[in-house]
Amino acid sequence: MERYAPPEPIGTWRQGQMPPEPLATGLGRCLLEVARPIYVVRRQDGLCLSQDGAAQLGARPAAAEELPLVAYVPPLPPARLGDAGFKARHGLRFAYVVGEMANGITSVEMVREAGRAGMIGFFGAAGLLPSEVEAAAARLQEETPALPFGINLIHSPGNLELEAALVELFLRRQVRLVSASAFVDLTWPLVHYRVKGLHRDARGRVVCPNRLIGKASRVEVARKFLAPPPEKFLARLAERGLITAEEAALAAAVPMVDDLTAEADSGGHTDNRPAITLLPTMRALRDETAAVHGFAEPPGIGLGGGVATPDAAAAAFAMGAAYVVAGSIHQACVEAGTSPAVAAMLAEAGQADVAMAPAADMFEMGVKVQVLKRGTMFPHRAAKLYELYSAHDRFDQIPPRQREIVERDLLRCRFDQEWEHTREFFHARDPKQIERAEKDPKHKMALVFRSYLGRSSTWAITGEPSRRLDYQIWCGPAMGAFNQWAKGSFLEKPENRRTVAVALNLLLGAAAATRAAWLHSQGIALPPNAGAMAPMELPEILKRLKEPPL
Repeated sequence: MERYAPPEPIGTWRQGQMPPEPLATGLGRCLLEVARPIYVVRRQDGLCLSQDGAAQLGARPAAAEELPLVAYVPPLPPARLGDAGFKARHGLRFAYVVGEMANGITSVEMVREAGRAGMIGFFGAAGLLPSEVEAAAARLQEETPALPFGINLIHSPGNLELEAALVELFLRRQVRLVSASAFVDLTWPLVHYRVKGLHRDARGRVVCPNRLIGKASRVEVARKFLAPPPEKFLARLAERGLITAEEAALAAAVPMVDDLTAEADSGGHTDNRPAITLLPTMRALRDETAAVHGFAEPPGIGLGGGVATPDAAAAAFAMGAAYVVAGSIHQACVEAGTSPAVAAMLAEAGQADVAMAPAADMFEMGVKVQVLKRGTMFPHRAAKLYELYSAHDRFDQIPPRQREIVERDLLRCRFDQEWEHTREFFHARDPKQIERAEKDPKHKMALVFRSYLGRSSTWAITGEPSRRLDYQIWCGPAMGAFNQWAKGSFLEKPENRRTVAVALNLLLGAAAATRAAWLHSQGIALPPNAGAMAPMELPEILKRLKEPPL
């Protein structure tokens, strides 16, 4: 490790109770003792390190018992990673978010476990009826009222009534934190949620009781999230009596979101953006908009998509992420609202075992989601449906052989029979779609195809064995990276993957990797695996962090 000339001293070090040990033998252990500092000193026999004693920066050895200090690393408990403002805003110990996975995959149990550990989870409300979302909100508020939690609000193109119903639910139940995902533009229900309740406190400061975390991968969307609510929506809301004149006036003083997640190559709705370019872009945009609008507290910028290993989390924090968001890797955890069959499939996935497929909620727009392709034919079958929809104006225009395949292998019934099932679905959720479909055969075809796409995720969640080849499992390449890191450890088996154990492994490993990087930046030659951490069981992590059992 000393094939390069050691760096010049930066101070002196005086031994405490424990003598220093050779760098080669003590480095791995000391990096993981994240609550204690690391002193690297020069002795005649080479570089040594200690986590004991006392150092004085800028001084020269003045006594025989003092040694030259050539590098110093301060303590870095995982609770110090990320932005202090983000953690204070949301009442968290760790800057870690368990991202929302639709249809309740990010379950009440998962959100609750994250909250108990000082993190935050967002219940996966997308795809659920308002009554189901309200039941989840009630459980979270009544069973664990003191714990932080959030609920997802996904953009519903063409169905603002659903967005409005969910916002009304959130306001009525005083759900104070919402994650806005898949938005391609702002909507009046989203602005309603953000602005309702705005007021000044006793010191004259504008208080926004409804906190919002946006997710964006595009600059044009992020810019709107980072700016004040649009005047056109404020005027409309005020005219309808949904907000007061004072709330509308105070809206100019706050951005649409408290925080913004730069969504890179994630599972589900994604633009497959590289994190290493997306995060700096969003941070620069935040600085630009904050300067223009003069916000008292500019939004924090976090990173989601690809955060699946300690090194990835360390890289995110090193680039300035206020927090990290993990989704795909938690879908394989035991608290996830999905089937054991899906968890097993995810645990076998590699980084290349994902593909883009048409999205059920934005099918006609050509929007795609990232899904698992290993062990399922869903990506291929969904793509075929979109191809047929794009090429034909009605189902009976499709060539007979292709219609036969769709009805036999995908719908498993005649098209008109599937339409009756589809009618029932939209009658409960969005009746105007039925009216349109009865007049427009192409729209009817789209709704039937969307029915297959939508139910494919339900089959995966319930573990329907007869539909295994049709499972739609939202997943990004992060899953494969996690599996590679977990290989050979207790986390290799899905039945051992618990939300908090996964999260704390990533955070502790990120702290160790960061400390290794600090040593490297001070000119200390390190072995290739310096800072690498194998997964640890939760009791061992809590012992190292001096945390009580969860």
